[in-house]
Amino acid sequence: MSSVRISFLGAAGEVTGSSYMLEMEGVRVLVDCGMYQGQNSDGRNEGMFSYSPSDVDAVVLTHAHIDHSGRLPLLVRRGFKGDIWTTDPTIELVAVLLRDTVKLMAEEAEWRSRKNARKGLPPVKPAYDERDVEETLKRFRYIRYDERAEIARNVGLRVRDAGHIVGSAITELWFKTGGDEIKIVFSGDLGPKDVVVERPYTLIEEADYVIIESTYGDREHKSLEDTRAEFRSGLAAAIKSRGKILIPTFAVDRAQRVLYEIKRLQADPTFPKMPRIFFDSPMGEKATLIYEKYSSLLSREIQDAARTGSTPFNPDGMSFTSSPEESRSINNESEAIVLAGSGMCSGGRIVHHLKHNLWNENCNVFFVGYQANGTLGRRLVNGERHLRIAGEDIVVNAKLHTLGGFSAHGDRADLLEWASNFRKSASFFVTHGEPKSAEALAAGIRQLGYEAATPTAGAVYDLSGKELAFAREERGESILERADRDAVLELLNEITSETESIRESIADRGDFRALTPLLESSRLILQSVKNIK
Repeated sequence: MSSVRISFLGAAGEVTGSSYMLEMEGVRVLVDCGMYQGQNSDGRNEGMFSYSPSDVDAVVLTHAHIDHSGRLPLLVRRGFKGDIWTTDPTIELVAVLLRDTVKLMAEEAEWRSRKNARKGLPPVKPAYDERDVEETLKRFRYIRYDERAEIARNVGLRVRDAGHIVGSAITELWFKTGGDEIKIVFSGDLGPKDVVVERPYTLIEEADYVIIESTYGDREHKSLEDTRAEFRSGLAAAIKSRGKILIPTFAVDRAQRVLYEIKRLQADPTFPKMPRIFFDSPMGEKATLIYEKYSSLLSREIQDAARTGSTPFNPDGMSFTSSPEESRSINNESEAIVLAGSGMCSGGRIVHHLKHNLWNENCNVFFVGYQANGTLGRRLVNGERHLRIAGEDIVVNAKLHTLGGFSAHGDRADLLEWASNFRKSASFFVTHGEPKSAEALAAGIRQLGYEAATPTAGAVYDLSGKELAFAREERGESILERADRDAVLELLNEITSETESIRESIADRGDFRALTPLLESSRLILQSVKNIK
């Protein structure tokens, strides 16, 4: 029997950069082609692919988020000529996200080029441009939920609702090998069981191999009821602070969810009167219109709200801000609720608002989504008090709130429930999670009676049959090595933050003589770390 090989090209031991290659008898199908975000992403998005894009027969895209779709224009630029298969809403959302991404990449390249010029270094070019995006959009082919299509020779595809964002898909792939057939299921990003905006994820029973995400594989969210109660009390207290309320949001799904929750609170006569609301995201405005267009694919709760004649994602007193001038004018508001991207605070207009408000103790920041390692959002959530934002040193005095229950990702219980529906003959690969999360979910899946592995970046597995399950060739660092490296980097960030804090408060310290031996000891320890090969 001919074999199918799977290569784990991204999102192995990390959350971003989702990409997997499936190969059989000269046929190559790529599932996702995402950007890397956060820690250690510099240079990776512009780098070479480990395969020839011109040799790829088809791409399957699970959903629109940039960590799953962001490198597609680079794939096309470097020679991919095939079709990209996904759902209708995903095609429309990807058009919005990629067009915005290419503008941000051009701006960043121009900024970095100016810095390089002062150092005598060559200019920086973005990974791709508008023409590449438009050429990519021509290659999309839609497939409806629950329909099956032939996407390459001896390769069938069906997509099912993943409940993550509108249009998100679980993908079922069938590879015909001689007289046999191997079925491989990709979970994509799975939504929570207690849905609000999207529909519940689809349960699937049959598979030979399952590739499952593990973003929250080691923790559980608060219940919907508790999450709403926490948001209600936190927002009410923030409003009474009479300062800015900043909500970093992903333009797709998280923004719409937060707007809907705000609208629900406005209908409660006991809730405090809200200040003006600014949705400071041109991309978010476009995404919201797409959500409204495809409301038939959303939850019953959202459809019921829409049938009353009101728009679920348009709370009273909300303004969309399109131009940079409109965005900057929000600085003149002493009190306001501001939703802006990016959701991890790694770029976009939210950085501007954080720079101007984090110093203020009356400011409140609500984190409503996952914050990847190395992002500004993660550093804030981790408690760093001294940050450099957009070229300026900032002291964090704002109150910070983290609401995991608003996540569009299912938690550990949701993921295990979805996994447990498969027949016990299925074998699992656990990906799209930080090492601790992936290993924890894999252990839980094994307790359910399945085989489960946590592939490393660059690992290649032969899926030719059960007797060869998880026979593999590994390249690059192991998942535990990656975990150790990430832990070291987190500690170095914390040491840097502590050092800056001490430096700023040094004038208030009385006995400098007592500090000297402690600091000398700390320096010797750091020098020892530096000398370890």
